[in-house]
Amino acid sequence: MAARSTAPTPSPTTSPSSSRSISDAWRILVVEGDRTDRVTLTEALERHGHTVDAVDSGGEALAWFETVDLVLLDLDLPDLDGLEVCREIRAAGDVPVITVTSRASELDCVLALQAGADDYVIKPYGTRELMARLDAVMRRAHRTPAPAPDAATDGTAVLEHGPLRIDNDSREVQMAGRPVPVTRKEFDLLALLASAPGQVISREYIMREVWGDSWSRRTVDTHVSSLRGKLGGPEWIVTVRGIGFKLRTVQ
Repeated sequence: MAARSTAPTPSPTTSPSSSRSISDAWRILVVEGDRTDRVTLTEALERHGHTVDAVDSGGEALAWFETVDLVLLDLDLPDLDGLEVCREIRAAGDVPVITVTSRASELDCVLALQAGADDYVIKPYGTRELMARLDAVMRRAHRTPAPAPDAATDGTAVLEHGPLRIDNDSREVQMAGRPVPVTRKEFDLLALLASAPGQVISREYIMREVWGDSWSRRTVDTHVSSLRGKLGGPEWIVTVRGIGFKLRTVQ
């Protein structure tokens, strides 16, 4: 049963594609199977000025996600696997998704990112951490691309390294001619590494260029791990202990 007495109603003034600054209030869909957590999260978001629609099932989430600006998705739902719900949302469009979960292993985080989540928050969490992650995700989602090429593209529309092909215009990745599905942040990270193959790029530089001021060592490691799996093996992205990462050179 949903936390509210009625199903979420689309807002007449907001939509996922609305242009908004990060200081604006957002319409957020909370998908949380635990009633206590659902109510607590809803109240916290409303105290920060956001409009909240709260549901407790994956089916309701898939019915209403297109009416909101952002989805906070619990992975443990009574009817559907939360990862599958995330995949369905991502396949349908670009509504930002943050998974809120008690699953704390690196594998669980990787699976969430591979399913299309923009970020993840592990229970128990602090309200300040959650709001900071909301800000960071929404800032990235609504960032206007600069007309000039950025550091990640290095001015090159297509980057090719052996069988790996990265198209910065279409934001598509291919390996040996086969498409590789990547999230927005995975693409930005891979394009940054590919702009200087064989050159070590520090964690600090990666965080600044890809994630702005949303800092987390684990975030970088998790995205690297996810990319390695999608590219077919760990050899494509080399860890340089104590410094950062580099894309291997192809002879």
